[in-house]
Amino acid sequence: MDVQPEPTLHALILAAGASRRFGSPKQLVRIDGRPMLHAVLSRAVEVAGHSVSVVLGAHAAELAPLLKHSPAAIVINRDWEQGLSSSIRAGLGRLPGTVEGLLILLADQPSVTTEDLRRLVGTWRRQPEAIAAAQYGGGVTGAPAIFPRWCFRELGELRGDRGAGALLQRHADRLVRVPIAAAAHDVDTPEDLLLLEHSNPPGSRR
Repeated sequence: MDVQPEPTLHALILAAGASRRFGSPKQLVRIDGRPMLHAVLSRAVEVAGHSVSVVLGAHAAELAPLLKHSPAAIVINRDWEQGLSSSIRAGLGRLPGTVEGLLILLADQPSVTTEDLRRLVGTWRRQPEAIAAAQYGGGVTGAPAIFPRWCFRELGELRGDRGAGALLQRHADRLVRVPIAAAAHDVDTPEDLLLLEHSNPPGSRR
């Protein structure tokens, strides 16, 4: 009996924003003793191996050194002011041609654990023609999410700062929702960081 190879997955971390509401590059904020971007990257590597890209933009010069010894490829989004969709387009433009699924991660969701991502990836591998996305906060669906190859053209046509939410709505009939409560906790402001630190004691995020 032939064993079918697993569909190939690439992780794309969106980290190009200016962090205006935070007041400084939030990707550098230390959580559990390491920069937030490092935490998100290490979990992406756990599930995607060396097939990881990080999209940088507003603070690329400060953030790029963080990735010097990582397996991740750096993608520079010079149009970062156009919003999340521009980072998705930049990442798509550098994808290997063999990729069958794109895992989109946000650099400001440090509470999402490796185990959360493994459940998401496992769900997608069982249904590789479906979109697999996190569900949290009373029914919200969003990142992290995995998009099959048939979505790539539409991802490349996105505009503005809404990310891929429009695709999740448009293809609700081909969407598998994976409960990931931690995806509700993103860090946009210093207050968000304080709330995160109080609700997740050091060492609880893996």
